[in-house]
Amino acid sequence: MKFQLTEEQQRLRDEVRQYAQDVIEPQAIELDQAEKHPTEILNDLGDRGYAGLTLPEEYGGMGEGMLELTISTEELSAVLMPVASALALHLGVAEAIQRFGTEEQRDTYLPSMATYDTVGVLGLSEENAGSDKSGLETTAEREGDEWVLNGHKQWLTNFLHADYVLTYAKTGPEQESSHNITAFLVPTDEFDVEQVWDTLGARTVRSPKATLSDVRVSEQQRIGAVGEAYVQRKNLQTGVNVPARGVGIARAALDDTVAYTSQREQFDQPIGDFQGVKWKVGEMAQRVDTARLLTLRAADRADRGHETTREFSMAKVFATQAAVDNANEAMQLHGGIGYTTETHVERYLRDARLLTIAGGPNEGHKDTVAEAVYDHPRWDSNHDRDI
Repeated sequence: MKFQLTEEQQRLRDEVRQYAQDVIEPQAIELDQAEKHPTEILNDLGDRGYAGLTLPEEYGGMGEGMLELTISTEELSAVLMPVASALALHLGVAEAIQRFGTEEQRDTYLPSMATYDTVGVLGLSEENAGSDKSGLETTAEREGDEWVLNGHKQWLTNFLHADYVLTYAKTGPEQESSHNITAFLVPTDEFDVEQVWDTLGARTVRSPKATLSDVRVSEQQRIGAVGEAYVQRKNLQTGVNVPARGVGIARAALDDTVAYTSQREQFDQPIGDFQGVKWKVGEMAQRVDTARLLTLRAADRADRGHETTREFSMAKVFATQAAVDNANEAMQLHGGIGYTTETHVERYLRDARLLTIAGGPNEGHKDTVAEAVYDHPRWDSNHDRDI
Protein backbone atom coordinates (compact mmCIF):
# COMPACT_ATOMS: atom_id res chain seq x y z
CA MET A 1 0.00 0.00 0.00
CA LYS A 2 1.84 3.10 -1.26
CA PHE A 3 0.81 6.68 -0.59
CA GLN A 4 3.97 8.45 -1.74
CA LEU A 5 5.07 9.59 -5.16
CA THR A 6 8.39 8.38 -6.49
CA GLU A 7 11.30 10.81 -6.65
CA GLU A 8 10.78 11.14 -10.41
CA GLN A 9 7.09 11.89 -9.96
CA GLN A 10 7.83 14.46 -7.26
CA ARG A 11 10.36 16.07 -9.60
CA LEU A 12 7.79 16.25 -12.38
CA ARG A 13 5.21 17.74 -10.02
CA ASP A 14 7.68 20.36 -8.79
CA GLU A 15 8.78 21.28 -12.32
CA VAL A 16 5.23 21.73 -13.59
CA ARG A 17 4.19 23.59 -10.43
CA GLN A 18 7.11 25.98 -10.70
CA TYR A 19 6.35 26.72 -14.34
CA ALA A 20 2.65 27.13 -13.64
CA GLN A 21 3.22 29.53 -10.76
CA ASP A 22 5.99 31.53 -12.43
CA VAL A 23 4.65 31.76 -15.98
CA ILE A 24 0.92 31.01 -16.11
CA GLU A 25 -0.49 32.35 -12.84
CA PRO A 26 0.71 35.97 -13.29
CA GLN A 27 -1.25 36.26 -16.52
CA ALA A 28 -4.21 33.99 -15.71
CA ILE A 29 -6.68 36.75 -14.78
CA GLU A 30 -5.74 38.84 -17.80
CA LEU A 31 -6.03 35.91 -20.22
CA ASP A 32 -9.41 34.96 -18.80
CA GLN A 33 -10.84 38.47 -18.83
CA ALA A 34 -9.55 39.17 -22.35
CA GLU A 35 -10.71 35.72 -23.47
CA LYS A 36 -7.28 35.31 -25.01
CA HIS A 37 -6.04 31.90 -26.09
CA PRO A 38 -2.91 30.76 -24.16
CA THR A 39 -1.06 30.00 -27.40
CA GLU A 40 2.42 30.87 -26.17
CA ILE A 41 1.93 28.87 -22.97
CA LEU A 42 0.79 25.76 -24.80
CA ASN A 43 3.62 26.04 -27.32
CA ASP A 44 6.07 26.44 -24.45
CA LEU A 45 4.67 23.35 -22.73
CA GLY A 46 5.15 21.53 -26.01
CA ASP A 47 8.77 22.66 -26.18
CA ARG A 48 9.25 21.34 -22.66
CA GLY A 49 7.94 17.92 -23.68
CA TYR A 50 4.63 17.93 -21.82
CA ALA A 51 2.57 17.59 -25.01
CA GLY A 52 4.17 14.16 -25.35
CA LEU A 53 4.07 13.26 -21.68
CA THR A 54 2.32 9.91 -22.13
CA LEU A 55 3.69 9.06 -25.58
CA PRO A 56 6.46 6.46 -25.98
CA GLU A 57 10.00 7.75 -26.20
CA GLU A 58 10.40 6.24 -29.67
CA TYR A 59 7.96 8.88 -30.95
CA GLY A 60 9.59 11.74 -29.07
CA GLY A 61 7.44 11.43 -25.96
CA MET A 62 8.40 11.16 -22.31
CA GLY A 63 7.01 7.64 -21.91
CA GLU A 64 5.11 8.42 -18.70
CA GLY A 65 1.81 7.00 -17.49
CA MET A 66 -1.55 8.14 -16.21
CA LEU A 67 -0.16 8.93 -12.76
CA GLU A 68 2.18 11.47 -14.31
CA LEU A 69 -0.65 12.87 -16.41
CA THR A 70 -2.75 13.24 -13.26
CA ILE A 71 0.06 14.99 -11.39
CA SER A 72 0.84 17.47 -14.16
CA THR A 73 -2.83 18.14 -14.92
CA GLU A 74 -3.51 19.06 -11.29
CA GLU A 75 -0.67 21.57 -11.30
CA LEU A 76 -1.76 23.24 -14.54
CA SER A 77 -5.42 23.29 -13.58
CA ALA A 78 -4.60 24.93 -10.25
CA VAL A 79 -3.53 28.07 -12.13
CA LEU A 80 -5.58 28.04 -15.35
CA MET A 81 -7.84 25.06 -16.00
CA PRO A 82 -8.31 25.53 -19.78
CA VAL A 83 -4.56 25.07 -20.32
CA ALA A 84 -4.76 21.67 -18.64
CA SER A 85 -7.87 20.88 -20.67
CA ALA A 86 -6.32 21.68 -24.07
CA LEU A 87 -3.15 19.74 -23.31
CA ALA A 88 -4.91 16.67 -21.86
CA LEU A 89 -7.43 16.39 -24.71
CA HIS A 90 -4.55 16.66 -27.20
CA LEU A 91 -2.84 13.79 -25.39
CA GLY A 92 -6.09 11.83 -25.59
CA VAL A 93 -6.10 12.09 -29.38
CA ALA A 94 -2.43 11.08 -29.44
CA GLU A 95 -3.22 8.08 -27.23
CA ALA A 96 -5.91 6.92 -29.66
CA ILE A 97 -3.45 7.10 -32.56
CA GLN A 98 -0.80 5.31 -30.52
CA ARG A 99 -3.14 2.55 -29.37
CA PHE A 100 -5.26 1.96 -32.46
CA GLY A 101 -3.43 3.55 -35.38
CA THR A 102 -1.13 1.86 -37.86
CA GLU A 103 2.64 2.05 -37.55
CA GLU A 104 2.65 4.46 -40.49
CA GLN A 105 0.13 6.70 -38.72
CA ARG A 106 2.14 6.63 -35.51
CA ASP A 107 5.31 7.57 -37.39
CA THR A 108 3.50 10.33 -39.28
CA TYR A 109 1.64 12.08 -36.46
CA LEU A 110 3.04 11.28 -33.04
CA PRO A 111 6.50 12.92 -33.23
CA SER A 112 5.01 16.31 -34.12
CA MET A 113 2.19 15.83 -31.62
CA ALA A 114 4.78 15.19 -28.90
CA THR A 115 6.21 18.67 -29.51
CA TYR A 116 2.79 20.31 -30.01
CA ASP A 117 3.66 21.23 -33.58
CA THR A 118 0.63 19.16 -34.56
CA VAL A 119 -2.38 19.67 -32.30
CA GLY A 120 -5.23 17.22 -31.89
CA VAL A 121 -8.87 17.78 -30.90
CA LEU A 122 -11.54 15.30 -29.86
CA GLY A 123 -14.64 15.27 -32.07
CA LEU A 124 -17.17 12.99 -30.39
CA SER A 125 -20.14 14.91 -28.95
CA GLU A 126 -22.92 16.31 -31.10
CA GLU A 127 -26.09 18.33 -30.59
CA ASN A 128 -28.18 15.18 -30.14
CA ALA A 129 -25.39 12.92 -28.94
CA GLY A 130 -24.16 14.02 -25.55
CA SER A 131 -24.21 11.26 -22.97
CA ASP A 132 -26.02 8.95 -25.42
CA LYS A 133 -23.63 8.37 -28.31
CA SER A 134 -26.22 6.18 -30.06
CA GLY A 135 -27.65 9.52 -31.19
CA LEU A 136 -24.55 10.23 -33.26
CA GLU A 137 -25.65 11.73 -36.59
CA THR A 138 -22.33 12.29 -38.36
CA THR A 139 -21.88 9.66 -41.06
CA ALA A 140 -18.99 8.34 -43.11
CA GLU A 141 -19.70 6.46 -46.35
CA ARG A 142 -16.98 4.58 -48.14
CA GLU A 143 -16.33 5.36 -51.80
CA GLY A 144 -13.38 3.39 -53.12
CA ASP A 145 -10.33 4.19 -51.01
CA GLU A 146 -11.97 7.31 -49.57
CA TRP A 147 -14.60 8.08 -46.95
CA VAL A 148 -17.17 10.87 -47.35
CA LEU A 149 -18.15 12.54 -44.06
CA ASN A 150 -21.24 14.61 -43.36
CA GLY A 151 -22.52 15.97 -40.06
CA HIS A 152 -21.30 18.13 -37.24
CA LYS A 153 -19.36 18.07 -33.99
CA GLN A 154 -20.01 20.10 -30.86
CA TRP A 155 -17.72 21.07 -27.98
CA LEU A 156 -14.55 20.91 -30.10
CA THR A 157 -12.25 22.13 -27.34
CA ASN A 158 -9.25 24.05 -28.72
CA PHE A 159 -10.48 23.57 -32.31
CA LEU A 160 -9.59 27.13 -33.35
CA HIS A 161 -5.91 26.47 -32.64
CA ALA A 162 -5.62 22.85 -33.73
CA ASP A 163 -4.69 20.84 -36.81
CA TYR A 164 -6.73 17.63 -36.68
CA VAL A 165 -10.01 16.44 -35.21
CA LEU A 166 -10.36 12.81 -34.17
CA THR A 167 -13.83 12.54 -35.68
CA TYR A 168 -16.26 9.77 -34.76
CA ALA A 169 -18.85 8.89 -37.40
CA LYS A 170 -21.43 6.18 -38.03
CA THR A 171 -20.36 3.70 -40.66
CA GLY A 172 -22.90 0.92 -40.08
CA PRO A 173 -26.63 0.31 -39.55
CA GLU A 174 -28.47 1.24 -36.36
CA GLN A 175 -28.97 -2.39 -35.37
CA GLU A 176 -25.21 -2.69 -34.97
CA SER A 177 -25.21 0.09 -32.37
CA SER A 178 -21.87 0.62 -30.57
CA HIS A 179 -20.22 -1.48 -33.29
CA ASN A 180 -21.10 0.96 -36.06
CA ILE A 181 -18.85 3.92 -35.23
CA THR A 182 -15.47 4.59 -36.86
CA ALA A 183 -12.85 7.25 -36.11
CA PHE A 184 -11.08 9.42 -38.65
CA LEU A 185 -8.36 12.03 -38.36
CA VAL A 186 -9.81 15.02 -40.23
CA PRO A 187 -7.93 18.31 -40.80
CA THR A 188 -9.58 21.23 -39.02
CA ASP A 189 -9.69 23.27 -42.22
CA GLU A 190 -12.16 20.74 -43.66
CA PHE A 191 -14.74 21.87 -41.07
CA ASP A 192 -16.94 24.94 -41.25
CA VAL A 193 -17.31 26.69 -37.89
CA GLU A 194 -21.01 27.13 -37.19
CA GLN A 195 -20.94 28.65 -33.71
CA VAL A 196 -18.33 29.75 -31.20
CA TRP A 197 -20.07 29.50 -27.86
CA ASP A 198 -19.88 32.25 -25.25
CA THR A 199 -19.42 30.25 -22.06
CA LEU A 200 -19.56 30.88 -18.33
CA GLY A 201 -16.03 29.59 -17.77
CA ALA A 202 -13.08 28.12 -19.68
CA ARG A 203 -13.06 31.36 -21.65
CA THR A 204 -9.48 31.20 -22.92
CA VAL A 205 -9.91 27.92 -24.84
CA ARG A 206 -13.10 27.86 -26.89
CA SER A 207 -15.15 24.77 -27.79
CA PRO A 208 -17.08 25.60 -30.99
CA LYS A 209 -19.56 23.69 -33.08
CA ALA A 210 -18.40 22.85 -36.62
CA THR A 211 -19.87 21.03 -39.60
CA LEU A 212 -18.68 18.60 -42.27
CA SER A 213 -20.18 18.70 -45.76
CA ASP A 214 -19.11 15.97 -48.18
CA VAL A 215 -15.61 15.99 -46.75
CA ARG A 216 -13.41 13.33 -48.31
CA VAL A 217 -10.65 11.65 -46.34
CA SER A 218 -8.46 8.77 -47.42
CA GLU A 219 -8.49 5.31 -45.92
CA GLN A 220 -5.13 6.26 -44.39
CA GLN A 221 -6.99 8.76 -42.17
CA ARG A 222 -9.05 6.04 -40.50
CA ILE A 223 -7.89 5.37 -36.92
CA GLY A 224 -8.61 1.87 -35.64
CA ALA A 225 -10.96 -0.82 -36.87
CA VAL A 226 -14.06 -0.03 -38.92
CA GLY A 227 -17.11 0.07 -36.65
CA GLU A 228 -15.15 -0.42 -33.43
CA ALA A 229 -13.98 3.11 -32.56
CA TYR A 230 -16.51 3.74 -29.79
CA VAL A 231 -15.84 0.35 -28.23
CA GLN A 232 -12.10 0.95 -28.45
CA ARG A 233 -12.47 4.30 -26.65
CA LYS A 234 -13.26 2.39 -23.47
CA ASN A 235 -9.64 1.25 -23.43
CA LEU A 236 -8.30 4.81 -23.41
CA GLN A 237 -7.22 6.11 -20.01
CA THR A 238 -6.40 9.80 -20.49
CA GLY A 239 -9.94 10.67 -19.34
CA VAL A 240 -8.47 10.65 -15.83
CA ASN A 241 -7.48 14.24 -16.64
CA VAL A 242 -11.04 15.40 -15.86
CA PRO A 243 -11.01 14.56 -12.13
CA ALA A 244 -7.38 15.71 -12.03
CA ARG A 245 -8.51 19.11 -13.24
CA GLY A 246 -11.07 19.10 -10.44
CA VAL A 247 -8.35 18.37 -7.89
CA GLY A 248 -6.32 21.29 -9.20
CA ILE A 249 -9.14 23.81 -8.84
CA ALA A 250 -10.18 22.45 -5.43
CA ARG A 251 -6.60 22.75 -4.20
CA ALA A 252 -6.14 26.25 -5.59
CA ALA A 253 -9.35 27.39 -3.89
CA LEU A 254 -8.10 25.95 -0.60
CA ASP A 255 -4.64 27.51 -0.89
CA ASP A 256 -6.03 30.96 -1.69
CA THR A 257 -8.52 30.71 1.17
CA VAL A 258 -5.87 29.74 3.72
CA ALA A 259 -3.70 32.67 2.61
CA TYR A 260 -6.57 35.15 2.68
CA THR A 261 -8.15 34.10 5.97
CA SER A 262 -4.73 34.12 7.63
CA GLN A 263 -4.15 37.81 6.90
CA ARG A 264 -7.65 39.26 6.67
CA GLU A 265 -8.58 40.76 10.06
CA GLN A 266 -12.00 41.51 11.48
CA PHE A 267 -12.79 42.27 15.12
CA ASP A 268 -9.04 42.58 15.84
CA GLN A 269 -8.08 39.08 14.73
CA PRO A 270 -7.51 37.09 11.52
CA ILE A 271 -10.81 35.63 10.38
CA GLY A 272 -9.05 32.27 10.18
CA ASP A 273 -9.04 32.25 13.98
CA PHE A 274 -12.82 31.93 14.09
CA GLN A 275 -13.96 28.35 14.60
CA GLY A 276 -16.63 28.62 11.92
CA VAL A 277 -13.98 29.55 9.36
CA LYS A 278 -11.51 26.91 10.56
CA TRP A 279 -14.04 24.15 10.20
CA LYS A 280 -14.94 25.21 6.68
CA VAL A 281 -11.28 25.33 5.68
CA GLY A 282 -10.76 21.91 7.22
CA GLU A 283 -13.62 20.53 5.14
CA MET A 284 -12.07 22.05 2.03
CA ALA A 285 -8.81 20.27 2.81
CA GLN A 286 -10.63 16.97 3.28
CA ARG A 287 -12.22 17.35 -0.14
CA VAL A 288 -8.84 18.00 -1.76
CA ASP A 289 -7.15 15.03 -0.15
CA THR A 290 -10.02 12.65 -0.88
CA ALA A 291 -10.34 13.84 -4.47
CA ARG A 292 -6.62 13.49 -5.06
CA LEU A 293 -6.43 10.01 -3.56
CA LEU A 294 -9.39 8.77 -5.59
CA THR A 295 -7.90 10.23 -8.78
CA LEU A 296 -4.43 8.85 -8.16
CA ARG A 297 -5.95 5.45 -7.41
CA ALA A 298 -7.74 5.42 -10.76
CA ALA A 299 -4.56 6.51 -12.55
CA ASP A 300 -2.43 3.93 -10.77
CA ARG A 301 -4.82 1.11 -11.61
CA ALA A 302 -4.81 2.21 -15.25
CA ASP A 303 -1.02 2.14 -15.31
CA ARG A 304 -1.04 -1.38 -13.88
CA GLY A 305 -3.52 -2.61 -16.47
CA HIS A 306 -6.48 -3.11 -14.13
CA GLU A 307 -10.14 -2.37 -14.77
CA THR A 308 -10.83 1.27 -13.85
CA THR A 309 -14.53 1.82 -14.59
CA ARG A 310 -15.60 2.06 -10.96
CA GLU A 311 -12.51 3.93 -9.79
CA PHE A 312 -12.58 6.47 -12.60
CA SER A 313 -16.26 7.29 -12.13
CA MET A 314 -15.83 7.62 -8.36
CA ALA A 315 -12.92 10.01 -8.88
CA LYS A 316 -14.77 11.97 -11.55
CA VAL A 317 -17.88 12.52 -9.44
CA PHE A 318 -16.09 13.39 -6.23
CA ALA A 319 -13.23 15.51 -7.59
CA THR A 320 -15.32 17.64 -9.91
CA GLN A 321 -17.93 18.30 -7.22
CA ALA A 322 -15.10 19.07 -4.78
CA ALA A 323 -13.89 21.72 -7.23
CA VAL A 324 -17.32 23.36 -7.30
CA ASP A 325 -17.80 23.15 -3.52
CA ASN A 326 -14.33 24.46 -2.68
CA ALA A 327 -14.55 27.29 -5.18
CA ASN A 328 -17.94 28.29 -3.83
CA GLU A 329 -16.68 28.15 -0.23
CA ALA A 330 -13.60 30.14 -1.18
CA MET A 331 -15.76 32.89 -2.63
CA GLN A 332 -17.87 33.00 0.54
CA LEU A 333 -14.83 33.20 2.81
CA HIS A 334 -13.19 35.86 0.65
CA GLY A 335 -16.30 37.99 0.98
CA GLY A 336 -16.92 40.74 -1.54
CA ILE A 337 -13.39 40.72 -2.96
CA GLY A 338 -13.86 37.09 -3.98
CA TYR A 339 -16.71 38.14 -6.24
CA THR A 340 -14.43 40.44 -8.22
CA THR A 341 -11.75 39.80 -10.82
CA GLU A 342 -9.11 41.14 -8.42
CA THR A 343 -8.71 37.55 -7.23
CA HIS A 344 -8.67 34.17 -8.98
CA VAL A 345 -11.56 32.88 -6.88
CA GLU A 346 -14.47 33.82 -9.12
CA ARG A 347 -12.73 32.14 -12.08
CA TYR A 348 -12.27 28.95 -10.07
CA LEU A 349 -16.03 28.75 -9.60
CA ARG A 350 -16.82 29.43 -13.26
CA ASP A 351 -14.25 26.93 -14.52
CA ALA A 352 -15.14 24.29 -11.95
CA ARG A 353 -18.78 24.27 -12.99
CA LEU A 354 -17.84 22.88 -16.39
CA LEU A 355 -16.19 19.80 -14.92
CA THR A 356 -19.35 18.22 -13.51
CA ILE A 357 -20.63 18.14 -17.12
CA ALA A 358 -17.48 17.53 -19.19
CA GLY A 359 -16.37 13.94 -19.64
CA GLY A 360 -19.93 12.76 -19.12
CA PRO A 361 -22.29 14.37 -16.56
CA ASN A 362 -21.79 13.30 -12.97
CA GLU A 363 -25.26 11.78 -12.86
CA GLY A 364 -24.21 9.20 -15.45
CA HIS A 365 -21.05 8.40 -13.54
CA LYS A 366 -23.08 7.91 -10.36
CA ASP A 367 -25.05 5.25 -12.23
CA THR A 368 -21.78 3.64 -13.30
CA VAL A 369 -20.50 3.50 -9.72
CA ALA A 370 -23.75 2.02 -8.43
CA GLU A 371 -23.86 -0.61 -11.16
CA ALA A 372 -20.25 -1.59 -10.44
CA VAL A 373 -21.03 -1.93 -6.74
CA TYR A 374 -24.01 -4.17 -7.43
CA ASP A 375 -21.90 -6.29 -9.78
CA HIS A 376 -19.13 -6.70 -7.17
CA PRO A 377 -20.46 -5.57 -3.77
CA ARG A 378 -17.58 -7.01 -1.74
CA TRP A 379 -14.34 -5.09 -1.53
CA ASP A 380 -11.84 -7.94 -1.48
CA SER A 381 -9.10 -9.62 -3.48
CA ASN A 382 -11.59 -11.82 -5.35
CA HIS A 383 -12.58 -8.78 -7.35
CA ASP A 384 -9.22 -7.00 -7.35
CA ARG A 385 -10.54 -4.18 -5.20
CA ASP A 386 -7.19 -2.97 -3.99
CA ILE A 387 -6.29 0.49 -2.78
